[in-house]
Amino acid sequence: MADEVPYAPERIRELPSWLLGRAAARGHRLVAEALAAEGVRMMHHAVLASVAELGPVSQATLSRTLRVDPKEMVAIVRDLHSEGLVHRKPDPADQRKHAISLSPAGADLLSRTERLGAAANNALTESLTPAERGQLIDLLNRIIAPGR
Repeated sequence: MADEVPYAPERIRELPSWLLGRAAARGHRLVAEALAAEGVRMMHHAVLASVAELGPVSQATLSRTLRVDPKEMVAIVRDLHSEGLVHRKPDPADQRKHAISLSPAGADLLSRTERLGAAANNALTESLTPAERGQLIDLLNRIIAPGR
């Protein structure tokens, strides 16, 4: 359509920072909408996934792993615990800390939200071939963690 405004002026359409920001915003929207079907927020899903992979794990480790402020992590873990999705028990290695692990209900919810998240990510990258999607993931990982 002739009256359609381009998604960005040409000068910024070639900037990786602009494009990454736009792609991230679209990805966040798609995943947030998908997870909302289960009443889950993105960071809560990220914590459940991290606990499943790392657990039992301390809140401090979760904070560092996900790069979330420790006070915010306390609130997230409190939410998940109050919903019966994680267990919080004293860490045998350090009684001052709590070890966070998934409850059966948390594992069930994580299974459902992982499927929803995968479908949203497939929608995000539907215009890419499987090889291009793999290449995109590799490139983004190199940008996020140079030298790895």
